[in-house]
Amino acid sequence: MKLTIVIKRVLFLIAVIGLWQFIYSIDVFADIIFPSPIQVFTALYDGFASGDFVKALGASLKHLLIGLSLAILFGTIVGVIFGKSKQADETAGMYLVALQSIPSIVWVPLAIMLFGFTEFAVVFVVVLGGTFVMGLNVRSAIHNVPPQFIRAARTMGTKGFGLFYRVEVPASIPYFMSGIRLAWAFSWRALMAGELLSNGPGLGYSLRYAQDYARMDQVIGIIIIIGLIGAVVDQLVFSKLEKNVMKRWGLVK
Repeated sequence: MKLTIVIKRVLFLIAVIGLWQFIYSIDVFADIIFPSPIQVFTALYDGFASGDFVKALGASLKHLLIGLSLAILFGTIVGVIFGKSKQADETAGMYLVALQSIPSIVWVPLAIMLFGFTEFAVVFVVVLGGTFVMGLNVRSAIHNVPPQFIRAARTMGTKGFGLFYRVEVPASIPYFMSGIRLAWAFSWRALMAGELLSNGPGLGYSLRYAQDYARMDQVIGIIIIIGLIGAVVDQLVFSKLEKNVMKRWGLVK
């Protein structure tokens, strides 16, 4: 990352915090509990120092790791089925789009009714949050394999599973990486939705706990943690992986 971009982002963050402090100072939100930046950062420090936020973050990452792994696995299987089978795609393809468009919070009541207020219910919501978007990207990846690649491979005698493994899979890798990146983003959102209504550990549960006790400083602090983790993981892990694959496949300079 260029130094100028880092400087711009730091200056923007300073400006936002300055505006936040200014709004707090003039007491615009007099009728509600509106904390200052110092109060929020103090709540963050206390939460990590006591270990509460560390435990919640660890529980959320465990739920995410399990749910995202299953979502990538199931989504890949579903995407390959719809990508390779014209009958399956024409029959049920539109329903995959419909399922992907359902907000993750909608799955929470179903998860609770099926599994109760358990960690498995949270993982279930995460899996549903990431599976369908992964499936759509894998299906698109297979459909977007250049037909000249397939014709050339068939001319050289490659067909069946060999054609899929040697030609279609390598050509689909860039779209597959984009699918993983989107599955991560959707799963992270689904995780927060699931944990908000759970009775188990996690950032979402901590957020609801803080809301129940009117701890606005903790509420804003946890929201900052959730957003920061989402941005950092996306930029340092999935975005870099996607860009490296795109460069290797010659899709970007």
